[in-house]
Amino acid sequence: MMTTDQHGTTDSTSTSHSGHDAPGLRRELRVVDAAAFSVGLIGPVGVMALLGAGAAGILGRGATWAFVFALVAVSLVAYGFVKLSRHISHTGSVYATVGITLGPRAGFIAGWALFFAYVTIGAGSGIEIGLFFSQLLQDLGMRVDPDWIWATLVALVLVVLLGRREVHVITRSLLYAELIGAVLVTVLNVVVLVRLAVGAAPAGRHLSWDFLALPSGTDVSLIAGAAVFGFLAFAGFEGAATLGEETSQPKKDIPRALKIAIVVVGAFYLLTIVAQTLGYGTTAGDVKRFAGSAAPYGDLARTYVGVWLADLLTLAAVVSLFAIFLGTLSGASRVLYALSRDTGLGRPVTKLSKQGSPVTALTVVAVLALLVIVGERLTGAAVLDATYWALTVGTIALLVAYVLATVGAVKFLFFSKRLRTPRWEIVVPVLALVLVLYTIYKNAVGLDAPYSWFPYIVAAWLLIGLAITFRRGLVERVRAALAASNATDDASPAPADEPSGEPDPVGGVRP
Repeated sequence: MMTTDQHGTTDSTSTSHSGHDAPGLRRELRVVDAAAFSVGLIGPVGVMALLGAGAAGILGRGATWAFVFALVAVSLVAYGFVKLSRHISHTGSVYATVGITLGPRAGFIAGWALFFAYVTIGAGSGIEIGLFFSQLLQDLGMRVDPDWIWATLVALVLVVLLGRREVHVITRSLLYAELIGAVLVTVLNVVVLVRLAVGAAPAGRHLSWDFLALPSGTDVSLIAGAAVFGFLAFAGFEGAATLGEETSQPKKDIPRALKIAIVVVGAFYLLTIVAQTLGYGTTAGDVKRFAGSAAPYGDLARTYVGVWLADLLTLAAVVSLFAIFLGTLSGASRVLYALSRDTGLGRPVTKLSKQGSPVTALTVVAVLALLVIVGERLTGAAVLDATYWALTVGTIALLVAYVLATVGAVKFLFFSKRLRTPRWEIVVPVLALVLVLYTIYKNAVGLDAPYSWFPYIVAAWLLIGLAITFRRGLVERVRAALAASNATDDASPAPADEPSGEPDPVGGVRP
């Protein structure tokens, strides 16, 4: 049921589920909006402003392999998300898919992990805004160097204000923010590669295959260790799934949006990392400069094009990072909304604005992000360290959610006897599990402090979530809510590329 107070704020209680006629979130988005949301959460322009250098610090001139590894792994993980999103549409994303396939307790844990991942990755991206904003001021000749936290706090306020608007305003803002930056970065990439090809590059650099050469002694485990930067680069690809109750044809458009996001962003990453690696050069000294750079776009733009492009690219990086900040916190607010609605634990959090956005959940998310940001500042950490710390914690939590979602996909697709999925395809999610679990292991064992602490932070958060699930009646409420939402969704037609048949209780078809 739903009530409206004198301010026009909608209170959507746990009886408001994901059906097409639900009185809560509004179904107004199409595939381009869903894809834009995923791309905005990923924030490829902002990501490659820093993470390419991070990968180079581990793999040297072979940094491209970190992104190749991650692209393959994320594509395998995406198999489960794409398949499940054809049958389950819910604003809780992995909370719903895991809850329906593995049970309500596992679903809550998956949603809890995803929520934490979005908050911490958002906070890390907000902190990174401070880094590039200071760089922009210096590039423009201003003799000021404000503390990074002030730019981050201003960005957080803007995120809250924009996040209250209609969801299509958010998705289009993300699309335009990334599109402008992507065009500028692509121009730089093309110029760098063309100058290398025609022999007009500085210091006698030339086009070669050296970007595929790994340092002596490199093995698969080292590549997997560097792949945390690659996984982080794709963090948010599943974001479109949180729009399952705001997309007009979710079972058709969400799978397409996920595929579009991975293909477009993957191509952009590979082009950019190759251009960055060869643009800096592949000698030991060149690689050291690349790995130690806090502004690869600016360095290359000044060297290959001009100062004007360097300034534009620094501004584009700030805008892209703001898009990630907005996208991750908006995604987190929708996951929190779903968890609160279905468990009944936080009824005030389920209030919606007049525009249909989970405004109270967004406020809670913003406060949590603020706590992370202030906590990082109180440690006295440099802005780059603070950025990597928050992003790494978020990535580990995100990988946990990916593991649960992939296990759920295996059970649903191959062992539930509800679908005629070719048996050989089980190789795809199994490989995804192996790669993701190995990446978690490499980023949880044998590390120096503070990175050695991060797995324990994630584990503590998950234990809190597990404890919450033992509240009396919670599991039953979640089970009933998910069953009700998917019983309503059963009325929607099966996607064209799936076999038709009798709808089953979770939105699939019986052979």
